[in-house]
Amino acid sequence: MERWSRRKFLTGAAQVAAGAAAAGASCAGDSAYRGGKGAVCEERSLEVSLDGRWLFRTDPDNRGRAESWSAPEASISDWDEVKVPCTWQVSARTAGYLGAAWYRREFDAPEEWRGQVVRIEFEAVFHTAEVYINGKRIGDHLGQGYTAFAFDITGLLGLGRHNTIAVRVDNSFATAMLPRNDSYDWTPDGGLTRPVRLIVTAPIYFESVRVDAVPDLGRASAALSVKAVVCNAGIGPAPIGIGARVIDESTGLSVADLRDALAAEIPEGVTREVALEEIVLRDPRLWHFDHPHLYILEVSLSRKGEILHRLSTIFGVRKIEVRGTEFLLNGEPVRLAGVERMAGSQPDFGMAEPAAWIIHDHDDLKELNCVLTRVHWQQDRRVMDYCDRHGILIQIEVPTWGPGTFDKLGAGDLEAITANGLAQLGEMIGRERNHPCVFSWGLGNEVDGQNPVAKEFVRQMLHEAKRLDPLRLCSYASNSLQTTPERDVAGEMDFIEWNEYYETWYGGDPAAMRRNLEMIHRAFPDKPVVISEYGYCACTDDRPEDDARRARILETHNAVFRDCPWVGGFIFFDYNDYRTHMGDKGSGALKQRVHGVVDVFGARKPSFAVLRRESSPVESLDVSPDGPVLVAVARTRKDLPSYTLEGYTLRWTVYGSGEIPLERGETPLAALAPGAVSETRFEPKTHDVRQVLVEVVRPTGFTVASVFSRPAVP
Repeated sequence: MERWSRRKFLTGAAQVAAGAAAAGASCAGDSAYRGGKGAVCEERSLEVSLDGRWLFRTDPDNRGRAESWSAPEASISDWDEVKVPCTWQVSARTAGYLGAAWYRREFDAPEEWRGQVVRIEFEAVFHTAEVYINGKRIGDHLGQGYTAFAFDITGLLGLGRHNTIAVRVDNSFATAMLPRNDSYDWTPDGGLTRPVRLIVTAPIYFESVRVDAVPDLGRASAALSVKAVVCNAGIGPAPIGIGARVIDESTGLSVADLRDALAAEIPEGVTREVALEEIVLRDPRLWHFDHPHLYILEVSLSRKGEILHRLSTIFGVRKIEVRGTEFLLNGEPVRLAGVERMAGSQPDFGMAEPAAWIIHDHDDLKELNCVLTRVHWQQDRRVMDYCDRHGILIQIEVPTWGPGTFDKLGAGDLEAITANGLAQLGEMIGRERNHPCVFSWGLGNEVDGQNPVAKEFVRQMLHEAKRLDPLRLCSYASNSLQTTPERDVAGEMDFIEWNEYYETWYGGDPAAMRRNLEMIHRAFPDKPVVISEYGYCACTDDRPEDDARRARILETHNAVFRDCPWVGGFIFFDYNDYRTHMGDKGSGALKQRVHGVVDVFGARKPSFAVLRRESSPVESLDVSPDGPVLVAVARTRKDLPSYTLEGYTLRWTVYGSGEIPLERGETPLAALAPGAVSETRFEPKTHDVRQVLVEVVRPTGFTVASVFSRPAVP
């Protein structure tokens, strides 16, 4: 589907309402080009979605290249019709297939694209892609299954006619990439698993833009460091001008405007990164998981006074620091709670998740009071956008998973794995660094950080991550801190992450876990510890599904964490039962591990309510009558999770006979520090009161605690 938009420059909220979508504000890969004179000009931006109907066939005998399946004239009689985004692992016929497969479709390239640059972007192909346009191979993306990539296809297009795109995909277990071989514990869903699109721009264009927004909390200002990557795809040496504008997304008002931020010359055929003049924001509104305030940075590229291209990206102003054993968010000490979600686990979608399912799951995470999460691999841009806009801090990771990553290394394997890991890290940081939701970069999971080979790998990843993004925290999730923790490479990270599985994989009990946690603190007394995983997996013969046991482990282990002030956060594993080739339950698309507080279809287990309560910053919420008046008393936690509740409200809903809601009201709550108590009095006007639902509501609209009062009023 083509999306053409034409709009006039407006001011204020009208401008954003008219044009935020066209400006591509949610990602740094969107493009637009404008022309016009004076203060009012028009913008024309083009994005062509290639989602939807494609043809598909597997290639178990590796015949596709030799038989030219990519050619426009190739027979398609044996191909099936599928809908992209797509993974073949959710089809009963191909659920267990690992190997090569092909996708192809036709698209039109109209004559009006002449003189423009056309790129094709894949948000993710798992895990290896070869891309062909009209039968000619245009490029590869090898062993990087969760990061986006793009190719300039201008020279291979036939304008004014149909064009054929074909993609050979391979999801075989492989030794020279991450995740390596079959060492990882999630589903190896092959295919074009995320959206595909064409991007049409002028021949000189922005490839990407990055912004570091560093607040000065004492002076109520923020310094913006902006760098843009400019590509000259062939219009001769190009003297260009670059401008920049910052827009408050909530109001549509410009808060900074540099019309002539930089002048440069880009030779033909060269891609170059350029740094703009520093931008200073006065009195910026800070991003916080309860106040996810966003700005739009729009950069413009002009030549001889003519605007050639504009590119926009979303960013937030916030500061995350480690001070001793504390995390500080915008200067405030915080202790955070959350839960991890395993994407790709709904059997109808697999890794090709639609936006509605991403929203469904993350709405659940918000209901579970999740403000900190982590993921084992790079995520869909719609996940990152949700976290930005609704307030979830996230650690995204290069999929370096399991000690098997460094087992049975052959000649050249380690060098290949390291090169692949560094490439994935670079693509991940390059794509995601503008997101204010990114809490930290994850460098790996459970690789045995006391193994010298693994230690050196993690060190290289840390060094490169700090080179690419010196402002963000980095860590890796260790499961090798049960003995001699001081020998683990975890100690070289910005904070310690420990996957804690006492009463399951590690045996023992909460008392043994407490002793282990204290030993970790003695080894790293000046760093906070995040419990990066804990929970109960019904995935061995001696551990059948027992949701009550899952809830008990959650409660008893949290009690230990709360006693340890150096524990800065915990992340329960996990939200959902998850599809995995290691699964011991189910078959086909339902092959899974049972580990979550919801099943693979999202149905909630009783432990869902326990996790919600345990992760709430409100320790208790009680309602009692005082004659016709109701008194609601909320007490915030002073241990974990703990942070100031600012901008929250108390909401009540009155139900009459037949459970009919009859009345609703709400009262703003004063800011509540950890350990504070708030008392709110209200009097329902309804006479037929059978019960009252009382809720504490975040500024983002999600509730953190709720209680029914029965009967509310005599």
